[in-house]
Amino acid sequence: TGEKVNKVLEFAVPDAVLEERICGRWMHKASGRSYHVKFKPPRSYDGSSAASASNMLDDETGEALYQRGDDTAEALKKRLAGYHGDTVPILNHYGPNVCAKVDGNQELSKVSQDVGNALAAFYRPARNVLMLFGPPGAGKGTQAEIIVARTGYPQLSTGDMLREAVAAGTEVGKKAKAVMESGGLVSDEIVIGIIRDRIAEEDCKVGFILDGFPRTLAQAKALDEMLAKTGEKVNKVLEFAVPDAVLEERICGRWMHK
Repeated sequence: TGEKVNKVLEFAVPDAVLEERICGRWMHKASGRSYHVKFKPPRSYDGSSAASASNMLDDETGEALYQRGDDTAEALKKRLAGYHGDTVPILNHYGPNVCAKVDGNQELSKVSQDVGNALAAFYRPARNVLMLFGPPGAGKGTQAEIIVARTGYPQLSTGDMLREAVAAGTEVGKKAKAVMESGGLVSDEIVIGIIRDRIAEEDCKVGFILDGFPRTLAQAKALDEMLAKTGEKVNKVLEFAVPDAVLEERICGRWMHK
């Protein structure tokens, strides 16, 4: 279905704290009300004695509370061993671009704040990144105009972006200008920097179309690396396949009025 896991939130809590939380938990069977020897003790508990069914009584009914079988220290050791051995490796499977760690051993309000920060990018609508791929004369420019009209996404040409960055005098534009004035070729690093600046503009917030970039596998990998820093990627590549003979006919038969 073209779907994937977008985000994994890891709540990191030391085992000793987990043991205190879980092994101090007592339940009232009939109602499901829960208590804790430290954080939410029943009125019957004096706060210092060993917790037992005789001193852990439900506040409303006075009935004895119970501990779940998997809330004991011995059972918890097995549960944590399974978590560390079998579950934690899942984080490596999804990797740092998907996973975010939240310190779960804090005040509730601070944990909630950190969760919100970790999900800030996740709450933003996903941005569509479309790439047009094909040789000169394949019709990319013509089709790009149609796609722009349908989607509202801006068409980004590396040539246009270079000229705009130079004219605007941006930091990356100054680097590009110096290279071009010396007769050199603008490096992939500079081009990626120009794209990074351009797609940060308001008209690209929903999506954009890359036309004429990347031209090499190295550029494609650099683009992927840049997009990955914000949890994004190229969503679709449209390849315009045209036989060389047809391309020759199209291009070599073209005449212009200067």
